[in-house]
Amino acid sequence: MSKNAIPKKPTKVITIRIDKELNENLDKMNKRIGITKTNLIKNYLELSKYVIKQKSALQSLNDRDLVVVKRSFLRNLIERLDESEQLNFGDKLGVFINDIARIYGKQENIRYKVDFCDNLGFFSSILDDDNNLLVVRKFGPKKFVEAFLWRLFEQKELNPNYIEEEMKGNKSLRQKYKSQIKELDISSSHYSYEFAKIPENNDE
Repeated sequence: MSKNAIPKKPTKVITIRIDKELNENLDKMNKRIGITKTNLIKNYLELSKYVIKQKSALQSLNDRDLVVVKRSFLRNLIERLDESEQLNFGDKLGVFINDIARIYGKQENIRYKVDFCDNLGFFSSILDDDNNLLVVRKFGPKKFVEAFLWRLFEQKELNPNYIEEEMKGNKSLRQKYKSQIKELDISSSHYSYEFAKIPENNDE
């Protein structure tokens, strides 16, 4: 093995028996997606790292019931909330991810939590050259995203007064908000913040 070669992870072969209908469906899906049947099956098995599939239910790794809905539908619901409710919802979603990370001893591992969000379909895990996280704006409104990321990275609640109604006419509060939540101008289609940066070697 060359000096710079990446060692392969140990693998194991498993054999399962499936019915004809499921096999035919897998054939249709791998043609539709354009990947091999083996990779398609591996992708489904990878989901076991993030959700539990039972006969008639989906559950999170901390045993909470889940339901699958369109992301645009969820985003529209969040956008209808006032800013204080958006902050609250974003914080609760961040707590949900932190709780799961804590179960696996990964609460301090930002990369693990961001990859978890990626695999659950929240947003793609995109980093710039300085390891700043870029979150697509389609994920949700600004206040929701700020509260979510603050809980994810700082592991505490964002100041509930950081809403336009409270900051209007309050220069000191607005200045505190701007100094704490420093927005970066990296991409017009993504949210990015100075605090939402993944540290180097954050794999523990």
